[in-house]
Amino acid sequence: MIVKNEEVHLEDCLDSVKHYVNEIVIVDTGSTDNTIEIAKTYGAKVYGYTWTNDFADARNFALSKSTLDWNLILDADEQITSWDKDKVNSLLKDLNFIGKVDIKSNFLQNNEERFSQNFISRLLPKGASYFGRIHEQVVSDLPRIDLPIEVFHTGYFQTDKSERNLAILNEELTCFPNNSYILYQLARQYKTMNLYEDAFNFFRESFLIADRSEGYFTDLVVNYIYTLIELKQYYPGFEIIDQLNVPLGSSPDFQFVCGIFYMNFVLSDVAKNMDFLPLIERAYLTCLVLGEQKEREIVVGTGSYLAAYNLGVYYEMLNQKEKAKYYYNISSAQNYSPAEIRLKPLK
Repeated sequence: MIVKNEEVHLEDCLDSVKHYVNEIVIVDTGSTDNTIEIAKTYGAKVYGYTWTNDFADARNFALSKSTLDWNLILDADEQITSWDKDKVNSLLKDLNFIGKVDIKSNFLQNNEERFSQNFISRLLPKGASYFGRIHEQVVSDLPRIDLPIEVFHTGYFQTDKSERNLAILNEELTCFPNNSYILYQLARQYKTMNLYEDAFNFFRESFLIADRSEGYFTDLVVNYIYTLIELKQYYPGFEIIDQLNVPLGSSPDFQFVCGIFYMNFVLSDVAKNMDFLPLIERAYLTCLVLGEQKEREIVVGTGSYLAAYNLGVYYEMLNQKEKAKYYYNISSAQNYSPAEIRLKPLK
C-alpha cells in the first residue's frame, strides 16, 4: 500500500485483509496524522517515500520492499468484502498470471448513490511492475484472470480529487500526447466535474485512436454517449451507436445508455421524434435479457433493477399501468427504493 494521512480508513482496510496475507508493506508519503502508528499495530513494515507526483513509481517502490512471491495491491480507502481462500490459494501455485480483483465503488448520479464494478489487476507475482503517473497500469505480458476476491472502494464518494488528478494527467499527457488511455481518463475527470465541453473533446480524441480490444473501451463509449446527451449532440450520438451496436450490443451498460439517449432525443422534440419511442423500450428490454454479467456490467443494475425501473417509467408515461407495475415490481424486488415509491400510487 501507499498512504498519506489515512488514519480514518486504514484500520478498517487492514482489519479486512489481515487474515489473508503473510506480510504488510506500507509506503508512507508524508503522513502527519496517526497513519504510521496504526500501520505498525498490524505489524506492517513501514517505509518513508518522497512523493514525486507518480503513483507508479511509489507502487514500484512498495513492491521492491516485498519479500514474497505474490503481492496484493490495496488503497487505504478499500476493504476486502469477499475472498474465496481455497480457490485463490489453489491458483497461486502457478506464478504465470496477473490476478484481477472485483473492485466495487459507490458514486453519485442524479443525486442517487449507485455502484460501479471493475475487474482490476491487483494480485501480482514477483517481478511485475507499474507504469503511469496516475491510473497506473500493470506492465506484464502474463495472462490476466479474474479472481474470487471482491473489494469495496469508497475513495471517490462525495470527495473531490479533481485538482490533483488533472495536474498529474496533464503532466502525463505532455509526455504521451497520443495515448488514448490518458485522454480517456482526462475526459472522465472533466465529466465528473460537469465540464462537458472539455470532456467531449477528450472523449472524441480518445475514441478516434483507441484500441477497441482494451478493457476500458466500453466505459469510454458509454461515458462519451452520456456526455453527448448532456450537450444535446444527438446526431454524433446516433453515429456512435450505429457504429458500435454490434461489437458492444451484449453490454448492458451500452444498451442502458442507448435507452437514455433515445429518451432524451424523443423528449427534445416529441412531435418530430415520436417514431423513435420504441427504441427506448427495446434498449431496456435488451438490458434485462442480457442480465447481470459481472465483469461486463460496469454500473451495477444496468442489466437488472435499473433497467426494470426505467421500463416502468416508460410504460407509466404511456399510461400502460399494468406493465409499469410489472417492471416496478421486478426492480422493487431487488430493493431499489425509487421503484417502491413509484409503485404505491399504482396499487
